[in-house]
Amino acid sequence: MNKTADASLLFVVFIWGVTFVMVQNALSFLEPFTFNAVRFFMAFVFLLIPYLLTVHKKPKTSNKGLLLAGIHIGVWLFLGYGFQTIGLNYTTPAKTGFITGLSVVMVPVFSLLLLKHRLSRPTVIGVGAATAGLYLMTFADRSTMNIGDFLVFLCAISFAMQIITTAKYAKSMPALPLTLIQLSTVSLLSFASAFIFTEDQSVIFRPSVMLQKDVWTALLVTAALATAFAFFAQTFFQAYTTPTRVALIFSMEPVFAAFSSYILIGEKLTSASLIGCALIFLGMILAELPSRRKKTKITQEVS
Repeated sequence: MNKTADASLLFVVFIWGVTFVMVQNALSFLEPFTFNAVRFFMAFVFLLIPYLLTVHKKPKTSNKGLLLAGIHIGVWLFLGYGFQTIGLNYTTPAKTGFITGLSVVMVPVFSLLLLKHRLSRPTVIGVGAATAGLYLMTFADRSTMNIGDFLVFLCAISFAMQIITTAKYAKSMPALPLTLIQLSTVSLLSFASAFIFTEDQSVIFRPSVMLQKDVWTALLVTAALATAFAFFAQTFFQAYTTPTRVALIFSMEPVFAAFSSYILIGEKLTSASLIGCALIFLGMILAELPSRRKKTKITQEVS
């Protein structure tokens, strides 16, 4: 099951990485919160059908506990996608992918703060390398940090918390209903945000915009693959692996994002940005390496 979980999660990360460009194209026509509201509602509908067909086979779970767990995860997911989608209006898909990837480094850091797990030396070095990489990507070519970069950084924090909260509930809650509550929470909060933060509410839902090829294509692909399938797979397979392993697999997302940006829109990265990308990726990997103390303990147990 571990290999299946790893392969499935890697495919999820591939989908997330290659959809950055599609989302950015769609946002040139559609307001960000509206996009997320429709995307997550469509994903909810896609998963609701199999749930209704199999609900009689599901073991009974505390409805209140399941609801609160799903909302808890969904709020972090909403914040992550809200910051990311708005940030894409001000920065590039490749930079979005790499900065979002910092959530991989944040997972062990938040584990220390929230779960009281000690940080290993490789984790500390990894955090330092990733921070240096972020500086090169966001400050090397300009005097101040781009607002889009900052928003995507907040997105990375939110996604790190989503990984931790998913791990907290995945082993004790049924995956399909838990995912449905997550998705519905994101959709409802996005709908509300669209009406609150959009000055001209007439632009929120326009049939002529929804019929634009870039919009409906992005909505369909992201709803079916990057949302419904992706978050069900994450919720289901996190019951069979650890947050650290999930975080390591998720470190491939910026690689896929940069590659797809180069192929699809010919995005170029400066030398400083390339070095920054390499440092962030190195930091992601270093943060997940076992410490010398842990290696010694494992060796002693084996011997």
